[in-house]
Amino acid sequence: MEEFDRLVGIFEKLRAPGGCPWDAEQDHKSISRCAVEEAYELAEAIDDGDVGHLREELGDLLLQVVFHSVIAKDLNEFTIRDVINDLADKLIYRHPHVFGSENVSDSKEVIRNWDRLKKKEEGKTGRKSILDGIPEALPGLLYARKMQSSASRVGFDWKDPEGVLDKVREEANELREAIQKRDEKEIENEIGDLLFSIVNLARYTGVDPEAALRKTNRKFRKRFSKIEDEAKKRGVQLEDMTLEEMDSIWDSAKEEIPE
Repeated sequence: MEEFDRLVGIFEKLRAPGGCPWDAEQDHKSISRCAVEEAYELAEAIDDGDVGHLREELGDLLLQVVFHSVIAKDLNEFTIRDVINDLADKLIYRHPHVFGSENVSDSKEVIRNWDRLKKKEEGKTGRKSILDGIPEALPGLLYARKMQSSASRVGFDWKDPEGVLDKVREEANELREAIQKRDEKEIENEIGDLLFSIVNLARYTGVDPEAALRKTNRKFRKRFSKIEDEAKKRGVQLEDMTLEEMDSIWDSAKEEIPE
């Protein structure tokens, strides 16, 4: 593809002698966090429904893939074509119902087959647990959801959402008891248990907890900005406003910004 070859050529020139000193100095480790950051910016563009921003962030994420691949080529590790061909082979292998003769009845069976075939792949056959391979560096909510999803695929799951809700209430009560005892270590443990249960509830009901929390974060920011704006109009500092005054503005902001 002409456009893709052009992009790779640009990166190769940036890292070549006479190119960009900064690009030439980078290695896999020095830019490792960039891909994570770009992935979050892509998720934000999707949440916002901003197609122009989405297009830009997809490009920024692609930048990271090409950058790592050009670095690997310089180190004689692999090339971008190896990356593409490996991905193509993987997609064909994990979709025997499309590229082979296997039949599936629904998307759940597709996922089961995907997991079964994934376990057979080179480098994954020695894993002792179905939870192996989930990166511990993932954000806590995402890590919890991935573990719960893996466990659910082998039948370790709640029978209905009411069971998960009961677990959330149970953990909230245990947290209340820990707070009453003022046991800091136990409070931390119970908050972790409560968060884990809420992630489980989100997963069970088909909600992405990361996306749900981001949405609430944006809502809080917009509503709190109304308090800041009102403070400026009144010519007062936020610290000088009473909680009752801020609550009143907050309630008005809730009506103006319901979601």
